[in-house]
Amino acid sequence: MTKILTKHFDEPKLHELETYRRLDGYKGLAKALTMAPAEVTAEVLKSNLRGLGGAGFPTGAKWGTVPPVDKVPGPRYVVVNCDESEPGCFKDRVLVTRAPHQLIEGLLIAAHALGAKETYIFIRGEYQNQYDVLRRAIDEANAAGLTKHASIDLMRGAGAYISGLDTALLETMEGKKAWPRQPPPFPTVAGLMGKPTVVNNVETLSMLPFILREGGEAFAKIGSPKNGGTVVFSVSGHVRNPGIYEVPMGSTLRAVLAEAGGVREGHKLKCVIPGGTSMPPLMEKDLDLKLDFDQIRAAGTFLGAGGMIVLDETADAVDVAHNIERFLAHESCGQCTPCREGAVWTVEILERVMSGGGVSEDIPNLTRLGENVTGKTICALGDTVGMVSRAYLQRFPEDFKKRIPDGQKS
Repeated sequence: MTKILTKHFDEPKLHELETYRRLDGYKGLAKALTMAPAEVTAEVLKSNLRGLGGAGFPTGAKWGTVPPVDKVPGPRYVVVNCDESEPGCFKDRVLVTRAPHQLIEGLLIAAHALGAKETYIFIRGEYQNQYDVLRRAIDEANAAGLTKHASIDLMRGAGAYISGLDTALLETMEGKKAWPRQPPPFPTVAGLMGKPTVVNNVETLSMLPFILREGGEAFAKIGSPKNGGTVVFSVSGHVRNPGIYEVPMGSTLRAVLAEAGGVREGHKLKCVIPGGTSMPPLMEKDLDLKLDFDQIRAAGTFLGAGGMIVLDETADAVDVAHNIERFLAHESCGQCTPCREGAVWTVEILERVMSGGGVSEDIPNLTRLGENVTGKTICALGDTVGMVSRAYLQRFPEDFKKRIPDGQKS
């Protein structure tokens, strides 16, 4: 399969500038700096690159919403979201560790396209090793004169899951509580310190060197319609070979599982969580589903950040839903009442069911509770709280029913 980001992972010193440059590193940046900023954005538009942090919004179109300098004078910023906190997602950690200059080159290309003189990499606080790798790589780039047109600062998070959301991340960077903002305005209009700001994740920006070096059309041809290039999945759970696997956009779920060696020996597939624990699971009937943002959404779930968790028949849907909902309840920022309260109520119901004290009303109550949370919060964490239990109820009703004694009422 075509590889872009992981193509040279067999190079033991890929993290060093000398090795990265020997493998065509920074040629994309050199080309970008000979082009007008609008031409760089046009190339990204042609590539059909989508935001690989979860939303899947076309990257070039997002950049196009940044107001021109003559209309909004002053600084503008590019921020890398490296606050990889979604359970099941670990590909950014590997990309930063193995190929930090790939990210730095992409960040500098974006800075040129957007007219940003200051850029930031916001990295998860627990990623100490990755922080150190990036620090050394930035020092190398500075010493080589690669950052003359835009500076790069590293900022560390403090362990808040909610900071993975772009507006909560910006609030954190400003020294405030990590509470998501209610748009509009969107960050591209009023972001960091109220100035136009583009927030892209590690994987998205790491694609830019290839796009500038080889051309947007070449990148678009690798993927599926409206979904250019490749995608990297973090595959974990009940598979033979957990790890990260890069495949062209539009590859089937079956193909990704085959890359990871398939379900562990002696067991059968129950479901696959495709993009991190926040996503409704896919079933065995979905094995030939093509994995891109549009086709997977049509199937009732999301590509998310590519954190693929494989579960075999030994997994119980009630336990899985409880594990996810408990995490969300703990990580809710508390700003929105439906999320703050609904997450706790959901966990309490699931724990009653798990303890053997479940009653017949628990199943319709979980459904009603989820419906009353979804769509009523500022950010998608609340939507997830409302969606997860309902998704597992719908797909595995027998797992819930067997936990509740027949006819038991409150």
